[in-house]
Amino acid sequence: PTDGITSLSYLPAAASSSSSSILVSTSWDGAVRLHDTSAMSCVVQRNMESGPLLSLATPQGGGIFTGGMDGSVRSLDVERNAARTVGGHTREGASPPPPPGAEERNACSCLTALEGTSVVASAGWDSMFYLWDVRAAATGSRPAASVKLPGKAFSMDSVDGTRVVVATAGRRTCIIDVRAGDAESEYTAEMKLERESSLKYQTRVARFFPAGKGIAVGSIEGRVAIEFLDEIGGDSGGKKKYAFKCHRVGDTVYPVNAIAFHPKYGTFATGGCDGTVTTWDGLNKKKLSTLPKFATSVAALAFNHDGSELAIASSYTFEEGEREHPRDEILVRRMLDSECKPKSKQ
Repeated sequence: PTDGITSLSYLPAAASSSSSSILVSTSWDGAVRLHDTSAMSCVVQRNMESGPLLSLATPQGGGIFTGGMDGSVRSLDVERNAARTVGGHTREGASPPPPPGAEERNACSCLTALEGTSVVASAGWDSMFYLWDVRAAATGSRPAASVKLPGKAFSMDSVDGTRVVVATAGRRTCIIDVRAGDAESEYTAEMKLERESSLKYQTRVARFFPAGKGIAVGSIEGRVAIEFLDEIGGDSGGKKKYAFKCHRVGDTVYPVNAIAFHPKYGTFATGGCDGTVTTWDGLNKKKLSTLPKFATSVAALAFNHDGSELAIASSYTFEEGEREHPRDEILVRRMLDSECKPKSKQ
């Protein structure tokens, strides 16, 4: 990529025969790229005409969805090389509407595909959460459902097609329940839980545990919190929430930019502005391994479908402002079981 990398995601194994090795990336240069990680080559590059791309979703049913700085949610059909607008966070939809001439603040900062449905959820700097039914979507279509968020959305994830976590400004963590209605293309979205993060500084990333029993939250102050959702039916098995320090060098504290869960073992990797990637067993409070340091900040992470590969975006995130920095790169590492598998209790 020619500019900062914003997100990484592997195409699901069901999407095409070779897709387990197809990695999708989005960048501040406005382009979506498909990389064949087995051949180590970029096979598709397409400008989405949305300004810088901030978010990405790759549903099980196929397709690639991007969220742009202009607020649009767009889909890319790779075989036809055709992009279309699914929906968006528009100026008109802002609440309250911005005064004339005000700076645009409607970027689509987060996307997630709801498993087992034709729905993509988006959240943006306009403090709105929307559901888009991609089968019904036509240019200028209305969202299937919407929820007002307590602040700008910074990170979002979903699990089992019904539950979405959104981390917003003001250190708020929101859990939204999504249900299909009786009619086709009818969905409801309801705020089930809104609470303050247990971390004292701004949230940068939030991800569900694979079974949805809890969430891992990373902040700009080199900490990750493991929180459970007992109050809305999550089963923590009696475990208590906790937080731990990470991505620190001496007295210097670096933001945690990315969290990615291993699809098989339920452990997770974190990436930070210190240029390191570390794997953790969150349920047993154990550090598993630290990979050799990268040239600059780790901006995004993604495991492939079986956890044998970890894609790493080594890309300066401007935490120290404009300065000379190493080039933006995507690296793919074969992961050993010993780096990801929970250690057996002694």
